[in-house]
Amino acid sequence: MPLLKLPSFTIAVYMQGNPDSRKLALILPGRLDTKDYPHMKSNVNFLASRGYLALSFDPPGTWESPGEIKLYTMTNYLKVINELINHFGNKPTVLFGHSLGGSMAMLAGTQNKHVTHIITAMSRPTPNKIRPGDRSEISLRDIPKGGTKKFILPLSYFEDAAKYNMLEALSKCKKPKLFFYGRLDQDIAPEVVKETYNLSAEPKQIYQLNCDHDYRKVPKRIREINKVMGEFLETYKD
Repeated sequence: MPLLKLPSFTIAVYMQGNPDSRKLALILPGRLDTKDYPHMKSNVNFLASRGYLALSFDPPGTWESPGEIKLYTMTNYLKVINELINHFGNKPTVLFGHSLGGSMAMLAGTQNKHVTHIITAMSRPTPNKIRPGDRSEISLRDIPKGGTKKFILPLSYFEDAAKYNMLEALSKCKKPKLFFYGRLDQDIAPEVVKETYNLSAEPKQIYQLNCDHDYRKVPKRIREINKVMGEFLETYKD
């Protein structure tokens, strides 16, 4: 498990490709997901094969990255993305993320001048609202090699997330954007992704996948996303 020390955090990474590549790709896990899920590794491997230095990581406080769960916030996730881009020399950078990872791609991609392409899968531009009386959320995640892992996500995560809304920035962002949505997705409804697409500035593309939110469990859909992503990056070469 390689650890990478950044100015603010030390994070566990899965990285492939030539470190001397002129372009970088960051593959961003969904909420409390890990870099070791099959779709994350497949996306990294695919983009490395296309000439990118590609990597995914466990955000601070989760999985193999050191620290307590209280470190897991959108603000710290954003800080890691920006510090990774800087760490690797501010190369032209593609951001691709699933679910919350896609939201982070929208957030960082509309802010960081080194990001050239924003790609999201089943993501929303605004966080879920805090419900009255909420204090924490217990989430179970399947471990790649079997079993389950429990996270207790504190209220501070939701309070931090409430600060962010990417719609206005997307409406002005001229970077190429690709939005995937799942036809059967019950977590991020297709209508949410379609509305985000409609409100975003050109250039942009949208693509329907015949799956639910957890496409990572369907190898055919993972391969389909890689194929469509490759075609998108070829169309909008930086």
